[in-house]
Amino acid sequence: MDARELAKYIDHTNLKAFATREDIKRLCEEAKEYGFYAVCVNPYRVKDAAEFLKGTDIKIASVVGFPLGATFTETKVQEAIMAVRNGADEIDMVMNIGAMKDGDYGFVERDIREVVEAVHPMGAKVKVIIETCYLSDEEKIKACELAKKAGADFVKTSTGFGTAGAKVEDVKLMRSVVGNDMGVKAAGGIHNAKQAIAMIEAGATRIGASRSVEIIETLELI
Repeated sequence: MDARELAKYIDHTNLKAFATREDIKRLCEEAKEYGFYAVCVNPYRVKDAAEFLKGTDIKIASVVGFPLGATFTETKVQEAIMAVRNGADEIDMVMNIGAMKDGDYGFVERDIREVVEAVHPMGAKVKVIIETCYLSDEEKIKACELAKKAGADFVKTSTGFGTAGAKVEDVKLMRSVVGNDMGVKAAGGIHNAKQAIAMIEAGATRIGASRSVEIIETLELI
């Protein structure tokens, strides 16, 4: 895999609370320079990213219910709609982790489905962050099944704000549950090309990273 091929797996990410307009401009310039698939920014910064990426084919992802997943479904829906209206092509929503731990699977599925049904007609894709660090293997399996049943396009390992990030074994497990019908995004703690390629070999079709430039620049060290 060469640098351009690897770059097309990557959502170049800045979800810092203190990210400025200038930071987002830099993120977008790096995305253009390296050929990353997408940038991933907080909802408030979607308009900025859309401005900086105008005329390119680089996608814009934004986050919903981030990073806890514990807000109202209606809030997630409105946040997703507004992000798409402002230029987002993809929505990375956080599953309601507490409801998942309660075993309230009907609510978890509805929470996802309502976001999916709100933005799919607008042409946007939905990734569901299940936050693997807080789940047992059985819960990870169930979460992936619910995301698939709800019509989501991807399952995603982590927010990057939890107690741990992406793990190869979790990516393998998630891929085994969703099959080839959905994408799997590995995110959180991926800092170099070796880690990124291990995730791809495990079944990831997208990588989320804030240190994407390092990932590309370490490719030659493998």
